[in-house]
Amino acid sequence: MTTKKMWGGRFKKKTDSDVERFTKSIDYDYKLAKYDVYGSLLHVFVLNACGFLTKEEEKSMSNALRKIYNDIVSGKFKYNKRSEDIHTDIQNKVEKEVGPLSLKLHTARSRNDQVLFDLKLFCRDELLYVGKLCKELQNSILEICEEHKETFIPGYTHLQHAQIVRLKDYLGSYAEMFKRDLDRLDNTRERIRLTLGSGALAGTPIGSTLYQEMAKKFVREHKELKEIFSTEHIDKVSNTLDTVSDRDFVIEVLSVLSIMGMHLSRFAEDLIIWSTKEFGFVEIDDAFATGSSLMPQKKNPDVLELIRAYTGTLYGNLMSVLTMMKGLPLTYNRDMQLDKPPLFSSFEIIEQELKIFPKLIKTLKWNKKTIEKAIENDETLYATDLVYYLIKKGIAFKQAHDIIGKLIKFSLDSSRKIKEMSNIELKRFSDRLKQEEIVKLLDPETSVKSRESVVRTSNV
Repeated sequence: MTTKKMWGGRFKKKTDSDVERFTKSIDYDYKLAKYDVYGSLLHVFVLNACGFLTKEEEKSMSNALRKIYNDIVSGKFKYNKRSEDIHTDIQNKVEKEVGPLSLKLHTARSRNDQVLFDLKLFCRDELLYVGKLCKELQNSILEICEEHKETFIPGYTHLQHAQIVRLKDYLGSYAEMFKRDLDRLDNTRERIRLTLGSGALAGTPIGSTLYQEMAKKFVREHKELKEIFSTEHIDKVSNTLDTVSDRDFVIEVLSVLSIMGMHLSRFAEDLIIWSTKEFGFVEIDDAFATGSSLMPQKKNPDVLELIRAYTGTLYGNLMSVLTMMKGLPLTYNRDMQLDKPPLFSSFEIIEQELKIFPKLIKTLKWNKKTIEKAIENDETLYATDLVYYLIKKGIAFKQAHDIIGKLIKFSLDSSRKIKEMSNIELKRFSDRLKQEEIVKLLDPETSVKSRESVVRTSNV
């Protein structure tokens, strides 16, 4: 048994029950309910302005829609699983409130245009929320950076010891990544322009310019909508065929979320590695770890591993929509219905990860003694500093590179620390190497400060 549809006049047969189940989207597009009500409230406002509805009819339908809206925001709303989609379900719910008058609701309207408006409004709202969560994560990282301004840690390339860096700079690099993510979220949101009036593909008797004008008036009269439904993002349609067939904004959103997921995954990977006994730089709080059903000693970073794994889902969601869209002729095709599951999935994944990650990193325990020991036991971390030391003494870079390379090899082969070598031993590699000078160089703070850029403010 199915509910009343928004179409069907030219059909003689009922839709096959398997086709009903295969084609319906209510089980996921119910997430658009609030945004569909927003669009419908605006639509009846415009219908009245154009003379398609009387003031009394507009008021009656607006009241019905507001009742549905209140149910949605209060958590009382229950969608009918037998409905084809959320748009049909809301139409039917309006009919229960106002009777035959509801049949005027779809005047000069197509679900092609309606879905697009709902989805754009949903994306704008969700991008705003993700941006807020991302900012909270960034602030959490910066708090840790402030706490560890004087903590030094081995820096890596190819997962091999490279040079000593400050922990605040290591973690700060992730804050920079999330800053770029925030910029992308803002830019993507800015490009999502709200439009109505395209109809199925070729426009309606209500032009998009009038929609634009009336929408701005509508928003001014409904202050509660201002944050996500701002007037500067309501545009007139420049090409109705392009408008109803456009899913670039969905692909952009999925791309931005994929990049953010990649950054979260890289951060998770560093913490996973650092929490192993081989590194022991950091300990993950019990609240963010799990154990083993067989090995009682285990403390596994499952949360971080899942963050790393879900990145594959984020990439897959992006690829699914790109692949879906690549061969579609103009304009709307039912294929586009399948833009929503991957979009909803990516938002859910990112939002869950952004809620967990700040709490996880705030509870990390940094093992400073282990980190200091890792630095103390590896003089190769100062190799580049020694090269610059020789350069300052007039030796060409390539020669200095070779000299220090041979010195490091000798140190490793003989298990001798460079700072313990005598001037006679050092002279075998270069007469410019002085033991008392080298000892001062082999210090974490000296090493880092020698490479810190100084920004001078111009007097001009």
